[in-house]
Amino acid sequence: MKNQQSWIPPLSDIPSSLAPIVMMQKKHYGEILHPTRWWGRMPRLFWLVALFVGWLERKKARLTPELRALLMTRVSQQCHCAFCIDANTLRLAQRSNSVEKVQAVAQWQQSALFSEAERAALDYADAMTTTPPMISEAQKVTLRQFYNVEQISEMTALVAFQNLSARFNAALDIPSQGLCDLQGKPHA
Repeated sequence: MKNQQSWIPPLSDIPSSLAPIVMMQKKHYGEILHPTRWWGRMPRLFWLVALFVGWLERKKARLTPELRALLMTRVSQQCHCAFCIDANTLRLAQRSNSVEKVQAVAQWQQSALFSEAERAALDYADAMTTTPPMISEAQKVTLRQFYNVEQISEMTALVAFQNLSARFNAALDIPSQGLCDLQGKPHA
């Protein structure tokens, strides 16, 4: 079991250049998110990452909000990132309105709760998240049955981003923030 206290001390003072991000987190979550205390050591890079994820999560994204949350949750699980599982499970619970679906993500292959399109995307995310990525021709053909080239490009960027985030947080043992309990129910 991983140590819940990181071996690298987090920043106690967040750089003032990150004030807009900190204010948004406090408004939305009621506190600064744990990863911000590590990413804050590299404010310019953190802004670039925040802009990237903001673009992926834009209102006119090519993927539905629920599918994005589903893929981010699955990648978080595959990378064993406690913080990402917590944050993305909350996002999926809010977007899907289905605790059962949230709880089934880890065993999506055996669950009837996922559509064929979601199953193709989850299979692709799993294949992308392995090291090295192992996407078969059959997976590509199946994915193209449900998604166009622009959607696949955006899905690939989303899964790659979540791998970056989850691997960064997991390597630093960034703990869960308690945003969503183990049952997939958002905290009040």
